[in-house]
Amino acid sequence: MEQNPPPPTFPSPEELKTKISEFMKQNFGDHVSVAAFPAPEPAEAETEEKPEPAAKAHDFEFNFLPRDIKAHLDRFVIKQDEAKKVLSIAVCDHYNHAKYLDQLERDNPKAADQLEYAKQNVILVGPTGVGKTYLIKHIADLIKVPFVKADATKFSETGYVGGDVEDLVRELVHKANGDLNLAQFGIIYIDEIDKIASAGNLIGRDVSGRGVQTTLLKLMEETEVPVRSMNDLQAQLQAAFEFQRKGKAKRETINTRHILFVVSGAFEKLKEQVARRVRQGQIGFRADPVQVMDNELFQHVTTQDFVEYGFEPEFIGRLPVRVVCLDLDAEDLFKIMKFSEGSLLRQYERAFRAYGIEISFDDEALRLIAEAAASEKTGARGLLTVFEKLFRDYKYHLAGSGLSQLRVTAELVREPKRVLDRLMAEGEKHEARMLEDAARQWAAAFAKAHGIEIVFDDAAVRRLVERAHSERMTMTDLCAHLFKDYQFGLNLVKKNTGRSNFVLGADAVDGPDRCLSELVVQSYYPGSPSMAKP
Repeated sequence: MEQNPPPPTFPSPEELKTKISEFMKQNFGDHVSVAAFPAPEPAEAETEEKPEPAAKAHDFEFNFLPRDIKAHLDRFVIKQDEAKKVLSIAVCDHYNHAKYLDQLERDNPKAADQLEYAKQNVILVGPTGVGKTYLIKHIADLIKVPFVKADATKFSETGYVGGDVEDLVRELVHKANGDLNLAQFGIIYIDEIDKIASAGNLIGRDVSGRGVQTTLLKLMEETEVPVRSMNDLQAQLQAAFEFQRKGKAKRETINTRHILFVVSGAFEKLKEQVARRVRQGQIGFRADPVQVMDNELFQHVTTQDFVEYGFEPEFIGRLPVRVVCLDLDAEDLFKIMKFSEGSLLRQYERAFRAYGIEISFDDEALRLIAEAAASEKTGARGLLTVFEKLFRDYKYHLAGSGLSQLRVTAELVREPKRVLDRLMAEGEKHEARMLEDAARQWAAAFAKAHGIEIVFDDAAVRRLVERAHSERMTMTDLCAHLFKDYQFGLNLVKKNTGRSNFVLGADAVDGPDRCLSELVVQSYYPGSPSMAKP
């Protein structure tokens, strides 16, 4: 009787990687590579395994009041008082409930399942650069939960892929260093959410926009997301190896019940849409064009306005907390530079300090910078644009110039090139003086070490400075290189003539060996000419 052949053995990680690499190369060329796979555990791992002990329950700690959170945000974000207040309340409501439910799930799981609660997910409306991301990031820093940021356009421009949206949840696990319990209390922030609106006037967004909204809708309420993505080849191979070793693969999931979702966007069309409706209903309301959404106009925004803009009613209904961030004017930008703990001034102070330059700013100069940044119409991001343009040449030319102090005045902001030319000239003079002093210090050290006095005349000092500049050498290194044989040669002259002091001119700097040779020859033959002055 014929016996069935034994089943093929499972390939080793190296064999599997080779086969997959060959397949990828044949189908996709050299643009795709395969990462290394973890080797299976030794054979003893395949013995009967003991059940893993249950992980210790994670006690989520949250003990903040709304005013505590707002006070923290005030240190970093200028203006946006209403937004900071609304966010502080929403965050406290959300995490106080999460903390209560986390405890209740352990004490009375049945009661926890029956508890009703509407999540305090947030929608932020406001132009670019006003601090929307900054607000949420610093809230996450304060309450010590993982924070993930993504742009909604990532999910709509390349077509809808469901796994991409769930990857935001998986990224929380990564940010929490694999701590699933902590990840389940994280914050997911999605910017440019207005770009996935599916209104007919937003061409090309209908299919992908609605699909992303549907998937986000599930995540924002409560769902289980597998920690291992079906689209992640390496994760699936790890699961295969686990199954090979243990006969089962670990199926970890992360629940989104306690994850706080915050979405934001500029909503350019929304302000015009609402202003038009309000004008029709209230005679005399704002005859002038509306530049940005403000708190007065935002009070009139309804759920229907968001639906007409292109959002599914169920989606916008999962975002009950709605707040507007106001545009920033020049005065706001001045305060950001002057008083925010995250001020760009600190960044530039560190950048110049790395070059040995202490930079300081006059208030008048900061106001001019703020006015220029406000004209960029990109909020606080305009400050970086202005700073980079203003100080680009200063970093390049003043680094290593010997200048140790830079005072940013109104004159520097108005005429940066003229001030830089003056500073460079002053820096060159300062550096020349330092090099001159270094040449004399080298000569003094030579005399102390060898009992022979060398004096450089003015022409020699000027030539040494020129050579140090052109050859990019320190004065100490240059002199040590040029006069490396002078200890032996001048000691020989001293022995022959008793002479112990020498004045060297510019010719000695250009031809040190020839100068020393002539001094030695003259010590033997006093009638011969010498380049060194007696």
